[in-house]
Amino acid sequence: MDKAYNPFDNFCSVLDKAAAAIDMPANDYEILKHPEKELKVAVPVVMDDGSLKVFEGFRVQHSSLRGPCKGGIRYHQNVNIDEVKALSAWMTFKCAVADIPYGGGKGGITVDPRTLSTKELERMTRKFTAAISSIVGPYQDVPAPDVNTNAQIMDWFVDTYSTIKGYDARAVVTGKSLATGGSLGRPDATGRGVSIVTKALLDVNGIDPKATRIAIQGMGNVGSVAARIIDSEVGAKIVAVSDVSGGIYNPNGLNIPAIYAHVSQRKLLKDYEEAGMTRINNYELLTCDCDVLIPAALENQINVEVAENLKAKIIVEAANGPTTVEADAVLEARGIQVLPDILANAGGVVVSYFEWCQNLQCYYWSEEEVNEKLNVKMTKAFGDVIATAKKYNLSYRLAAYAVALNRLVSVSKAKGIIFGA
Repeated sequence: MDKAYNPFDNFCSVLDKAAAAIDMPANDYEILKHPEKELKVAVPVVMDDGSLKVFEGFRVQHSSLRGPCKGGIRYHQNVNIDEVKALSAWMTFKCAVADIPYGGGKGGITVDPRTLSTKELERMTRKFTAAISSIVGPYQDVPAPDVNTNAQIMDWFVDTYSTIKGYDARAVVTGKSLATGGSLGRPDATGRGVSIVTKALLDVNGIDPKATRIAIQGMGNVGSVAARIIDSEVGAKIVAVSDVSGGIYNPNGLNIPAIYAHVSQRKLLKDYEEAGMTRINNYELLTCDCDVLIPAALENQINVEVAENLKAKIIVEAANGPTTVEADAVLEARGIQVLPDILANAGGVVVSYFEWCQNLQCYYWSEEEVNEKLNVKMTKAFGDVIATAKKYNLSYRLAAYAVALNRLVSVSKAKGIIFGA
């Protein structure tokens, strides 16, 4: 198994490798190893039984070089400052790869939201919003949903922030419900983006999607949507899926419409049955017989042991940071193509950007227009990464970082932030 390491160190390690690969001097990007702002807050919540619990909350703003900071808020029992720093840095690079005018931010509360009632969740969200309200805003830092957060939580955030500021500040967050200014196409955006780049990578390799077997780890919003679109629009065969309760496998292909309907009702896969399926655990899913593996769960799922034994020839990182640094080296040595998270799952932040634009303009687009614009953005970003990989003979991960680095450093030099008098 891999040794424990700081996820922000993981980011810095890849950053150094990408910079070295394109002969970029350390002075040009040193600032990117240091988040601009880190905020830790206490979040006191009166529980339904009258007791008081105090949770830890975080908001990190990694970089505002290219625009307001942008990034989700997650509620999870393992949230810590190092994880949030790493996620905010990845967001900076994701926005730069997608070429949208944002920097990176991230936030979270250390809590298992499954232990809270709806009212407790609302009270916690509103207290957290108030605690970080001084550093977020439509032109400053724009949060969004992430792990265990959703449109309802963003709606509470907007209402609280707008009350504090005294005006309708719907552009302060994205991923809202349509009633409060959300965008059509936003719920499916990350999963749709994953499907777009998966199809593009198959095309680059001359692989027929209909002859492709795909395994997806994680059937939350991203994984389930990616599975649905890949099955119905791309035409590939989904042979394995999983969630927190375990996985299922069928070499002849799973019934994705039925599975999507099941998980959309917040039901677990342990309670799903279909003819011909076999129950598998997480490790068995990651190493199952497939052509493409799409990790769409949490960080560090592909470690050295998994990397040495997985059978897929292509990995599309729908999750943030699913592959450890050590495992990445193993995958590269084995000739396994990895489409990195900062490209593969950028669809969510791209459509979040579209939502923000619509909020600021008070003019809203059709779902077809949103999806069309998303396809243009994802296809362009994919092409930029592929071209850079070929130019410098790099892995797709280092190529994506190189694309982002060049864009970030060019802005830094133009503004004079590092080299100004």
